Amino acid sequence: MQDYATEVTSAGIARLAGVGRAAVSNWRRRHTDFPRPVGGTETSPAFALPEVEGWLRRHGKLAEVPLRERVWQQLAGHPAGPLTALTHAGCVLLLIHDRSPVWLEVGSGTDERLAALLPGALERVLTPRFGDAYLSAVNSRRPVNSERSVNSEGSVNLEPPTAPRLLPSVPLLRAVAELAAEIGARHTFEFLLGRHLDAHPRPYPPTPAGLAALMAALAGPAARTVLDPACGTGALLRAAGHGPGRRLYAQDGTPGLAALTALRLALHTRARVHVATGDTLRADAHPELRADAVLCHPPFNDRDWGHDELAYDPRWEYGFPARTESELAWVQHALARLRDGGTAILLMPPAAASRRSGRRIRADLLRRGALRAVVALPAGAAPPYNIPPHLWVLRRPEHAPVQPEVLLADAGRFAGEGRGGPDWPGVRESVLDAWRTFDRAGRLDERPGLARSVPVIELLDDDVDLAPARHLPPPPATDGTGRLTDVRERLGETLRLATGLTPPPVDPAPPAAGRLPLTTVGELARAGALTLRTGGHGGHTRGPVLTDHDVLSGTGPSGTLPESDGEAVLTAPGDVVVPVLGGGAVARVVDERTAGAALGRNLVLLRPDPAALDPWFVAGFLRGTANNRRASSYASTATRLDVRRLRLPRLALPEQRRYGARFRSLDEFERALGQAARLGERLVRGMYDGLTDGTIAPD
Repeated sequence: MQDYATEVTSAGIARLAGVGRAAVSNWRRRHTDFPRPVGGTETSPAFALPEVEGWLRRHGKLAEVPLRERVWQQLAGHPAGPLTALTHAGCVLLLIHDRSPVWLEVGSGTDERLAALLPGALERVLTPRFGDAYLSAVNSRRPVNSERSVNSEGSVNLEPPTAPRLLPSVPLLRAVAELAAEIGARHTFEFLLGRHLDAHPRPYPPTPAGLAALMAALAGPAARTVLDPACGTGALLRAAGHGPGRRLYAQDGTPGLAALTALRLALHTRARVHVATGDTLRADAHPELRADAVLCHPPFNDRDWGHDELAYDPRWEYGFPARTESELAWVQHALARLRDGGTAILLMPPAAASRRSGRRIRADLLRRGALRAVVALPAGAAPPYNIPPHLWVLRRPEHAPVQPEVLLADAGRFAGEGRGGPDWPGVRESVLDAWRTFDRAGRLDERPGLARSVPVIELLDDDVDLAPARHLPPPPATDGTGRLTDVRERLGETLRLATGLTPPPVDPAPPAAGRLPLTTVGELARAGALTLRTGGHGGHTRGPVLTDHDVLSGTGPSGTLPESDGEAVLTAPGDVVVPVLGGGAVARVVDERTAGAALGRNLVLLRPDPAALDPWFVAGFLRGTANNRRASSYASTATRLDVRRLRLPRLALPEQRRYGARFRSLDEFERALGQAARLGERLVRGMYDGLTDGTIAPD
């Protein structure tokens, strides 16, 4: 075996064989020929992947593993670490994407031949993308310190991959190329990068794709030089860098991320890429840059941004930010890196528009015409999802504004239900139309409830409060009353439906000759009459997730889970889903609307065999209060349901279906009542709002 073979943990072996980790522990105890650990720790040993695959194959335990899973196993267990492996993989994927014939030429033959030819092939594709800095590093063949990886233009120097460094990666690179042939080079890198980030999360959350697209559109298509001084994995520059002739500059303080971001941008754009690692506010990698546009999602509420060291920094043209105003430091950094007339778009916490500690800087930004717009986004537009973030649109002044006005807009009406995110098409259309109209004319007529341009003089009071909701007129009365009329009509229809679904009077059942024989869910699972699965893994997909809250409230899938090593449990029509926490007697039959979602945490899925069990019969009896009480255990602060102990009567399938039909009608009645309650709440809230803001008359 080669000394650079990929290592795999017990969890990885379990995934390869399609079993649980307990089975792997049993194999190690029972089989004397099981491979010996080659690394790791005593509690978490690591094994050589080729030895493990050989053993599993000899014993008939090797499951059919998807190609992407095998690639990830090789990357995660790379002897030089996953970061080096992912960087090598990204370089090869860029070569495949830009010059696939070159890869086909160098990839034929032995591993040693590929490792010897690959550095020259990579040089031909990486130098045009990352500039002369990469070529200089190739010529010197010296390792590059990540904190000093910047040339005069601020470009990151990827460490030149020599043949000895590439040789341990050759099996991985061949597998990566095979996966790229199936799903494409870009999707392959996105998959591997996503899995790596889930395993090594960053301290600051990513920027959602819809928000990144909106910020790039606000910057405008004419920007040729774009900077993101807090780039993370490059979501904002990826959205902005699709035009020809673009130059993308970026910096981030997370070590090891710069090379991955540079490769990601090179794969997704045709722009020249310059990425650096370092603390932007303390050690700016692009001090001479004057960009056409700056896009930035800075860290919020950062008390350690350099307040004590940067008191006399020339970037503070509009005032020295307080220690608690790190976001205003990022605003001024962005303005300092713009050319005259350039535009900066920053995502800001809503508190930055009204905190008293920042009012002097906000006032100077307004007086000098640097702050052009504040846009309130719906809650859920970006993490943290419980607050509505703001977008600040800034422009480096070329001259004093003749008619100084600022645009204030509120897109809160486009908030989505649950945690599915806002209506991005609606947000994009309304915000871009308001901004472009204001940008052309210097003012905007009132759009009630949505946007207006406000004279700067009206905002220069003691608070300098820029929160849009405090300065916008209410929506027009016709809009409010029209929506209330629609809600009232829908409520009437729902109440009529609920009346029609009201269960008829119940006749007492005839006395039974004896008690029905009972069985438990656990016994049915052992007999194969149903399959029992638990949720909580994101798997390899990022689709919708059915949460316990969704089951309790009867709504569609609204949750998310990060990708994980475990396989996601996907729901199918006819499944029965049961929450195990909370002490409520709830069970839900999955329909077409819910099918295909991943099963979330604290949920158990029962998949009945249609030839043995009716799903509605199962769900109905699981909801019995006494049944739940017998199967529940109690801690000091929580109640947990042991689904295996829940009981069901032993009935023939036709009798099950008779019960199931009645349980199904009760479920429809319950859903109608819930819909009526939600519509009634909206109607009452709308009436209160209309009466208090004057859009509805008391009579």
